[in-house]
Amino acid sequence: MATSEIFFVLASLVLLAPALVHSNNAYCGPIEASDKDRIQFALNLEFFEAEYFLHGATGKGLDYFEPEFAQGGPPPVGAQKANLDPVTYRIIEEFGYQEVGHLRAILKTFGGVPRPLYDLSRENFAKVFDQAVGYKLHPPFDPYYDSIHYLLSCYVIPYVGLVGYVGTIPNLANYTSKALVAGLLGVESGQDAVIRALLYEKAYNKVYPYNITVAEFTIGISRLRNSLAKCGIKDEGLIVPLYLGAENRTESNVLSADTNSLSYSRTPPEILRILYGTGSEYKPGGFLPEGGNGKIARSYLQKA
Repeated sequence: MATSEIFFVLASLVLLAPALVHSNNAYCGPIEASDKDRIQFALNLEFFEAEYFLHGATGKGLDYFEPEFAQGGPPPVGAQKANLDPVTYRIIEEFGYQEVGHLRAILKTFGGVPRPLYDLSRENFAKVFDQAVGYKLHPPFDPYYDSIHYLLSCYVIPYVGLVGYVGTIPNLANYTSKALVAGLLGVESGQDAVIRALLYEKAYNKVYPYNITVAEFTIGISRLRNSLAKCGIKDEGLIVPLYLGAENRTESNVLSADTNSLSYSRTPPEILRILYGTGSEYKPGGFLPEGGNGKIARSYLQKA
């Protein structure tokens, strides 16, 4: 094994270590909720993705393409057009339009909730990446700087929706709900796979202007999400130690999956802990400074 490969394996071990056990204070079990409430909860992620992809590619958000979908919710803060190469631009543009379709499908089937306030500013992303690497980056990480910065910032998003849908399907009661979420999951999985594959091509490249590689950033982001969610390892970077690789035979990790190469799953509280960046479903912040919307998300804020 090459020296660089040994380094990445050791780095992933160190970065994943804090998430190897569950937090004593976090609830990691199932919640009680109706199909409607579970699927409307997913709008917190679908709005996020729609706004970030649309703004990143076109410089315009949901209020330009389908303003009524927001149901009176405020526009995101700090979203802007990214400096993307032609191929990445086309991919992200397509993802944005797909998210509009996801919103339409949910709204038609179960109705919607007002779009919550999102902080998509470069300053907020910079805080996330500081947490991911464990120190303050200089200059601050700018997700809109170029294609690789933007793709790394996108690494933060679809996977959370993917594992959320995997956790939702077994708890749904009727066929209509299951069919809808299965369809949403298929595309979310595809988006995550494309983003990870594009990043994997440059896994060992350093991200300008830092002395940090693409793989190291993904390991740090995955470690951060595991740490915030507080329910063990359900998130892995592009390079993993052999015991986390497929069949314990590879350190390559283009797709994040469990021992049997099945998708990990997360509950709504875990997802809120990650989106809020606070490690608590009761304390908003991060990408959702005023908290998520829908019955499930608001119930935790009311209890707080």
